[in-house]
Amino acid sequence: MIDSFVMFITGFGGNTALVIVLFTLAVRLLLLPLSMRQAKAAKVRQKLAPQLKKLQERHARNPERLSKEVNALYAKEGTSAFAGIGPAIAQMPFLWLMYQVATHPLIGTDLLGRHLAAVVAQYGLISLPALAFVGVIVAIALIAWYTSRRMEAGQFKILKLLPFGTVVAAAFLPLAAGLYLLVSTAWTAAERRVLYPASLNAAT
Repeated sequence: MIDSFVMFITGFGGNTALVIVLFTLAVRLLLLPLSMRQAKAAKVRQKLAPQLKKLQERHARNPERLSKEVNALYAKEGTSAFAGIGPAIAQMPFLWLMYQVATHPLIGTDLLGRHLAAVVAQYGLISLPALAFVGVIVAIALIAWYTSRRMEAGQFKILKLLPFGTVVAAAFLPLAAGLYLLVSTAWTAAERRVLYPASLNAAT
């Protein structure tokens, strides 16, 4: 399967990077229903925030009862407390596929199959290949900062650091996987602007 997929994406006259971008857009379009469910869950969380706070105060010493009450409250609204993690989990197989593609012998010797450290070691930090890699990482970092600033008010601060995990990943993954992360995170940022209400997109 991997061999066939690699042959497919490399069979476009050297436009492998463009094919990866198009592949990523197709994946995100496929996952759009999950993203819409995630947006719905965010709106429900905002609506239920006062009730959730009361439940937390009432059952602070009984975590099991608190969990049951919270789940029942979400179920009443037709969603769940875990609906928001769907898109992230669903993307993992595609990111794994992109890593397999990047490390395939047909691409592994190409820039798209290289890691940042290998590129710097071969070409130096001030070189076009290294600058292309760094440009992708910087772009992901900017999107992560934007996404973190637009996350729901009142969320744990540690959750606002999660978008920056993609920056760390891009620094250690091959460039092909970093390109996938760049397009995917940009799509996520655009989704938040379109699918989420203004109150959930306000900077905190």
